[in-house]
Amino acid sequence: MKRNGDIRSLFQKAAKKAAAIDPPPDEKIVEEQNQEEDRVQVEEIADHLPSPPLASPPPPASKPPAYDINRLPYDPGERLPIEDYPVNDQDAIRRAYITKGACKPYIHDFPYRNIGGVPRRFSIQWLYNYEWLEYSVKKDSAFCFICYLFKKGSGSKTFIVDEWNNWNIGNTALLKHSGSRAHKAAQERYIGFMNPKVAIDYNIDKWSEEELRLYKKRLTYSLRCIKFLLHQGLAFRGHDESEESSNRGNFIELLKFLAGNSEEVNKYVLNNAPGNCTLTSPKIQKQIIHCCAIETRKKIIEELGDEPYAILADESSDISHKEQLALCLRYVDKLGRPCEHFIGVVHVDDTTSLSLKKAIEVLLVSNGLSMQQIRGQGYDGASNMKGDIKGLKTLIMQESPSAYYIHCFAHQLQLVLVAVAKGNTDCKTFFDKYLSC
Repeated sequence: MKRNGDIRSLFQKAAKKAAAIDPPPDEKIVEEQNQEEDRVQVEEIADHLPSPPLASPPPPASKPPAYDINRLPYDPGERLPIEDYPVNDQDAIRRAYITKGACKPYIHDFPYRNIGGVPRRFSIQWLYNYEWLEYSVKKDSAFCFICYLFKKGSGSKTFIVDEWNNWNIGNTALLKHSGSRAHKAAQERYIGFMNPKVAIDYNIDKWSEEELRLYKKRLTYSLRCIKFLLHQGLAFRGHDESEESSNRGNFIELLKFLAGNSEEVNKYVLNNAPGNCTLTSPKIQKQIIHCCAIETRKKIIEELGDEPYAILADESSDISHKEQLALCLRYVDKLGRPCEHFIGVVHVDDTTSLSLKKAIEVLLVSNGLSMQQIRGQGYDGASNMKGDIKGLKTLIMQESPSAYYIHCFAHQLQLVLVAVAKGNTDCKTFFDKYLSC
């Protein structure tokens, strides 16, 4: 059946359908305004609603304490408990402290403190009577060296973490502690630690007398080479220490020289030594050097004794741009000769007078010396050193009023040379070109 109508009628029908679906423009505008008002009202209501609680950040994970085994605090009041160190490092910490020994500042001026209305202070005689007793200059308190290293289990922390400073009951309390069960158990563990032959691992892997003799032989020859290089101030390591190298460094080349000129030495060292016990590795070298440094400092301190001394200090940045403070002692020996010895280098966070003073005090106390012994101090002419208000010399003189400051003559000479060089055209041109290269 054929439909009636033409194309024009079709377009008219399509226009009517579109008008019925889409509202007129005015109605569209009104509807959009209503929707906008509804959205604003919803946002205003949402602003007054309480915000959900924020999730608290997770607690930071506990990190093991950062420490340098060669720079452990010597004052017992500044030490960390042994159990705070990693388990695998605790024996190394104990060995380091045993090497240093108990902190016994014999020449310290112990301060008075009122106890029951009576001025009392720590008695120096206690340090002589009790080998395990040590004194903290920082906290003006006493501690037990043996219990700090080897006490185990719970119980009283007196003489370990909780310092003891009841000077009015001195001998009574000290005798009670030395006779306690915990102290005796710690003493037994200390004796076992110092005598490795009683340890279980020693009896399991027992060395024969011949193995011990050969080990001491190799150690003796390595130590002789190290002592020679230290005395001459020569470098130890080489650029290439492999067996194919023509120059393996001063230490190994010196040991090869000894072996080449002595059949007795050649029988025990280098290629004739066990592969796991040649005693020539860089780690072994550093350990032996560290032991030599400890023995050298002990000899200097023994020679100084209770006599007064002067200090010479200077700071400088190393290749990693970290500040390092070098300290020297100057004193007169028993024969009346002036002596000047290097005592050590310590890292400082900054070059303020307070930081330098603290570093010097730590270095002196760690070697059994007191600030009250200082009778002179020599530094450069920087304001942080010679300042009259907050300079290092002023802080030292507060501890020891007789520590008079002298401007270091070497630094004075340096200032003169710099001034002369700047006034000379040829010198100034030379150094300017050198620094610009």
